[in-house]
Amino acid sequence: MDREAFRVGKLSEDLERKNFPISLVMRSGAFVFVSGTPPLDPTTGLLQSGDIRHQTTTTLEAVKTCLEAAGSCLEKVMKTTIWITNAAYFDSVNEVYRRYFPNDPPAQTFVTVQSWPREFDIEIEAIAIA
Repeated sequence: MDREAFRVGKLSEDLERKNFPISLVMRSGAFVFVSGTPPLDPTTGLLQSGDIRHQTTTTLEAVKTCLEAAGSCLEKVMKTTIWITNAAYFDSVNEVYRRYFPNDPPAQTFVTVQSWPREFDIEIEAIAIA
């Protein structure tokens, strides 16, 4: 079984600094798996706060960066799972989501959660083809 983990610049540095046992992105065969990603700025690796539209944009930019590190892209995403702290954010999240997936959007699961160990409202994971 071929299996490869990819480092994603500042995003990986933040996880390594905190000693989290997570690979942000893995590739095996034709598939790329992006771990649940919160609103981390891909340039700085810092967690972003703000309204849910800003957090969603930042999160999708981080997912995009992870996909590109593994040789994939948003157009090749087959499935996403979105975790959110408030179901009332559904329309706002999907408003931003449509800009990133304007044609034939991937399958999507939208789940509400109570909280995370850090302060943010959204996390998105993705499965794509390489």
